[in-house]
Amino acid sequence: MKALVLSGGAGTRLRPITHTSAKQLVPVANKPVLFYGLESLAAAGVTQVGMIVGDTAAEIEEAVGDGSKFGLDVTYIPQERPLGLAHAVLIARDFLGDDDFVMYLGDNFIVGGISGLVGEFRETRPDAQILLTHVPNPRAFGVAELDADGQVVGLEEKPQQPKSDLALVGVYLFTPAIHDAVRAIKPSWRGELEITHAIQYLIDRRADVRSTVIKGYWKDTGNVVDMLEVNRTVLEGMEPRIDGEVDDASQIVGRVVVEAGARVTNSRIVGPAVIGAGTVVGDSYVGPFTSIAENCRITESELEFSIVLRDSSIDGVARIESSLIGRHVEVTPAAGTPSAHRLVLGDHSKVQIRS
Repeated sequence: MKALVLSGGAGTRLRPITHTSAKQLVPVANKPVLFYGLESLAAAGVTQVGMIVGDTAAEIEEAVGDGSKFGLDVTYIPQERPLGLAHAVLIARDFLGDDDFVMYLGDNFIVGGISGLVGEFRETRPDAQILLTHVPNPRAFGVAELDADGQVVGLEEKPQQPKSDLALVGVYLFTPAIHDAVRAIKPSWRGELEITHAIQYLIDRRADVRSTVIKGYWKDTGNVVDMLEVNRTVLEGMEPRIDGEVDDASQIVGRVVVEAGARVTNSRIVGPAVIGAGTVVGDSYVGPFTSIAENCRITESELEFSIVLRDSSIDGVARIESSLIGRHVEVTPAAGTPSAHRLVLGDHSKVQIRS
């Protein structure tokens, strides 16, 4: 069995972070979200991986390499434009051959992995197996309609009038039957080859399409709110570890990881939280559900329920929360104009200011 991991796409909902970084490499608890998916595949015994890459191919290839550090053998498959999930299957035909495969969206996160699901598929081998979960906003997802017996009878992509609240999770399992389907369908109104249309093609021809409603935790990390929520979930399961330096004037409370080379002075860290290698936290408060990446500097500031990417600094800021701060960012208080805010913001930035 092989895997097809989708790591292209523009990541528009995470701009401006994704103007300069692949969305799949935005870290959760200081590890790129893509890595969690690759580790899940390796744990399920799937070692041959085709990686669909787009404009951020160089960055993805640098981070993942040949896959050996995950116990995988990775082949990169370029996609000139993100033309839909079914298009990814279409262009990966030579890599996939006649093998069964699991298609995994690289920005999705499933707690507990997929070993059980892959094992079940290997035993029963339906033509296709989809994962579903109940969501409060089904119009934002591909949606499945089930009959009274739980059989999949219809799929729609981002419907205006959803027939259920069961959204497709970004993991699909296929036999080679899917290849005829992706060749048969036409682009949708979005100009994409939709995987929902390909699976519907199989359903209409009475192929064996099964579904599993997952009860565990799943998130599409395509926006800031979901990134912060996934970060919280991962941090809650983290084991505390102090490999860096913490002075006697500091207080560490709860599940906190201080990586080797990090230094905490005269500060209070309340977990779950992680302080990355080479980061300095001084005269500050870092609250729960916060991940600070490597080589950051936090001084005389308060930070909670946030993600800070590498090489950034926060100096003299009274309170930051529910924030995603990119790489090489400087956050400081305004000088000389106490009633004014001075901002330098990139395209598609979002800022909330209380006057």
